[in-house]
Amino acid sequence: MFVKRVTVNATTSSGGAATVYSGRITGKILGIVYQKTDFAAGVDFTITTEAGGENVWVDTNVDASETVYPRRLVQDTAGADIADTYEPVYIGNDRVKFVIANGGDTKTGTFYVLVG
Repeated sequence: MFVKRVTVNATTSSGGAATVYSGRITGKILGIVYQKTDFAAGVDFTITTEAGGENVWVDTNVDASETVYPRRLVQDTAGADIADTYEPVYIGNDRVKFVIANGGDTKTGTFYVLVG
């Protein structure tokens, strides 16, 4: 399987917040790597697809680099969730939106979106 790594850099405002976007991508979001540079301890992330607003990763009080492998529940043809059945989030010609809070005054961090 071919895996593409999309790099997204974020720099917070003086209030510790930032909203940044990846370029347009298509595929399954296999993972997201957060590489701590100097965001403040306790930074919060809300990561979604831009157009659909589907949750990819929401986390609070992050203090160190970490990697997540986001999954979503699968639905049947009637739209009902299938218990204990998960798959990667699929994104089609859309951007990934990163909203950062409590990141500290003009601090930076890097995210890598792994797409397959």
